[in-house]
Amino acid sequence: MNVHAKPQLTPAETSLVDAFVARASELPGDGELMLKRDEAVESIKAGLPNRRVEAWHYTDLRRLLSAVPDHDPTARAVAPAALVQGGLTLPVLGGRAEAPRGVPEGLSVRRVEELLLSGEMNGLLGQVDSADAVGAINSAFVVDGLAIDVAAGVALEAPVEIQNVHAGGQAHTRYRVEVGAGARATFIERQTGTADALVSSVSHLNVAEGADVLWVILQEQPNGASHLGQFNATIGKDAKLTLFLMNEGGKLVRQEIRVAAEGENCVFTLRGVNLLAGETHTDVTMVLDHVGYGASSSELVRNVVLDRAHGVFQGQIRVAREAQKTDAKMACNTLLLSDEADFSIKPELEIFADDVACGHGATVAEIHKDHLFYLMARGVPEKEARGLLVKAFLAEVIEDLDDEALVEALEAKLDGWFVEHG
Repeated sequence: MNVHAKPQLTPAETSLVDAFVARASELPGDGELMLKRDEAVESIKAGLPNRRVEAWHYTDLRRLLSAVPDHDPTARAVAPAALVQGGLTLPVLGGRAEAPRGVPEGLSVRRVEELLLSGEMNGLLGQVDSADAVGAINSAFVVDGLAIDVAAGVALEAPVEIQNVHAGGQAHTRYRVEVGAGARATFIERQTGTADALVSSVSHLNVAEGADVLWVILQEQPNGASHLGQFNATIGKDAKLTLFLMNEGGKLVRQEIRVAAEGENCVFTLRGVNLLAGETHTDVTMVLDHVGYGASSSELVRNVVLDRAHGVFQGQIRVAREAQKTDAKMACNTLLLSDEADFSIKPELEIFADDVACGHGATVAEIHKDHLFYLMARGVPEKEARGLLVKAFLAEVIEDLDDEALVEALEAKLDGWFVEHG
């Protein structure tokens, strides 16, 4: 008889299990929800994903998540100024949502804690997959977040900014957003804080028929924070979703993107910027399912990597048999500005339809010496010349956004990062 010993828990796994035991009585939810939380904790006990799990091959979470800070109920987070003025700001401080104020007509905002207590959110805390560490950690600990509904036909002229802000410890939040048929809206999901922390944030977005949504994720965590994010979206018939992602902070970052292009002739666009420095590890992993007939998608990710930073982009496009006339394109371009920096790219196409136009590409390069010489020969100092070339490399991605105020705000973030790391 063979006896297989259970793997010894790492300090991070032990901390998560102990934290759940200590906080279980405080977590909102009925018996059904607590069973799902227990299942999530059992998956953590079984071990966080390592390199043997294909989806985590480049991000050995079991090794990289070396420590988990204790939950600190006394920590007080403070909301920052809005990224873009004039819109609705919804602060979620230390994992708990503030009461919404000034909500415009056609928009409904509720706290997730209320839905957890009533059982309405139980469906979102679904079956935990063995590789879904982000979902498992979030399902075990989530206390609050926001549920937002945009009524059919409503056009929100100003952005809705969700501010997920922490002051250290742990913060676990969840967001559910429903955008009605023919509606139009811009959402800014801002992930930030002031101290080292473990943050998990899971968003679910449903874009109904004919709706048009721009969703911006700005991840600007402190240098020692671990950020585990997951963005889930379903796109309906003739609907359009544009996702813009900027990573410019965090010690350990895993941002998952899961999109189902279900409706006929729907459109999905991803534009991403990863700014990596120090000894950080940032992983963006996307799975895009093309299901609807005649849908199209375009993904463009640009990366700048300095020092000893390590980045990852995994992009998988799956085209179902019924998704004929799919048009899908994906590209990932990287500038390595240090001999010790590295970036791993894994593009994948899985196609079961026979009438499609799909392709992917990836490049990794340094700054072109001729371009640098051209600027320096015209009196531009070398450091400034390098900065101009890097900004030009990234500007194309940001300027794809059709919102002048938002573009200016993101470019200001870019400038701030270059001041610190350029």
